[in-house]
Amino acid sequence: MQHRAIGIFDSGVGGLTVCKEIMRRLPGENLIYLGDTARVPYGTKSAETVEQYALDAADFLVEQGVKLLVVACNTASAVALPVLRERFQLPVIGVIEPGAQRAVESQNHRIGVIGTEGTVNSGRYEEAIRQLLPEARVFTVACPLFVPLAEEGWAEHEVARLTAQEYLQPLLAAQIDTLVLGCTHYPLLRKTLQQILGSKVLLVDSAEETACSVAALFREQGLERPEHGGQRSFYVTDVPTRFERVGRAFLGRDLTQVEQVRIG
Repeated sequence: MQHRAIGIFDSGVGGLTVCKEIMRRLPGENLIYLGDTARVPYGTKSAETVEQYALDAADFLVEQGVKLLVVACNTASAVALPVLRERFQLPVIGVIEPGAQRAVESQNHRIGVIGTEGTVNSGRYEEAIRQLLPEARVFTVACPLFVPLAEEGWAEHEVARLTAQEYLQPLLAAQIDTLVLGCTHYPLLRKTLQQILGSKVLLVDSAEETACSVAALFREQGLERPEHGGQRSFYVTDVPTRFERVGRAFLGRDLTQVEQVRIG
């Protein structure tokens, strides 16, 4: 089991921020990443559709012989984790629970969450946070324009700043001291968001927290691969050209030899 790969999937490039953090914390691990680019985005689709897409992606990764499934998509994590954990006899980690665990360290118990419409409407972040901190006040805002801004490389552009100012007004009014970045695209906008919210507001990066959870699980279960220099494989369900170009900013390095596959 130690030598098997970690399987990671997302609807597109956003999950590469999770991949990047896992690579940084566990450099010896083999990774297999699947971006379901033919059916992106998940955030505007029904729960039933997202659940089926998540099962298709997980089936593909399990066929590759992975030892762990990482659902690097907030929308899929919000709706599909129970069915994935029921179907597969291996650990499944999403991005919501790790983010919630960090968020409840809030000092004033006033926590903001931003994400796609699907993630926000699911209510899963509020549920996860209140399970850990019942007295928490959770304020959510859907920020759909952040995804195209991140993918266009405009994360620190004036357009991004003006858009963020508009989206974040309710959270500033609520006097939050913690903001959960509930979409894996959003870490690219971190600098812009911090400038608007101020240095006293803690930004919780679900990608970082998920990587921490994976590392902790491996220590507990003895799953960490002892060798150094793990291999990385990248798959997409549509032509890889845009994934390779846009994904470079998310992964922090060039993407080469991305293979197109059919799933479902």
